[in-house]
Amino acid sequence: GDAKESFVLSFSSASDAEFDAVVGYLEDIIMDDEFQLLQRNFMNKYYQEFEDTEENKLTYTPIFKEYISSVEKYIQEQLLERIPGFNMAPFTTTLQHHNNEVAADLLDMLLTFTHFLALKEMFLDYRAEKEGRGLDLSSGLVVTSLCKSSPVPASQTE
Repeated sequence: GDAKESFVLSFSSASDAEFDAVVGYLEDIIMDDEFQLLQRNFMNKYYQEFEDTEENKLTYTPIFKEYISSVEKYIQEQLLERIPGFNMAPFTTTLQHHNNEVAADLLDMLLTFTHFLALKEMFLDYRAEKEGRGLDLSSGLVVTSLCKSSPVPASQTE
């Protein structure tokens, strides 16, 4: 049964190619002014709600839900225009297995859709920046790596 084996191989490389394509599109989408504005407006609206305490306030839950329904929905719609039939859920799962191949800032950004704490962290960074304390993040995306390792530039190698 050699035919079956080669089918499995070609299937996995096809899904890798698809994964790479999605990541490429995602990077375009989140660097786009429209997305940056959407995200910034959202954070402007709510950043004062977020406090750097262990305790998570009840108000966080509806904010998180709204973030998912506006920001994640926007990304999904953008991807659907480029990849008909695209579904975020399986992609997010695949992402867990490919996380060493994805730029750290993109990964963190995507984590905010599934991990509430990643979103909270992003809000806290934004608040620190707005209030003039903490790092100057104006040069890039307002995201913090969950693992505080030094950022490694994504290599362009296949």
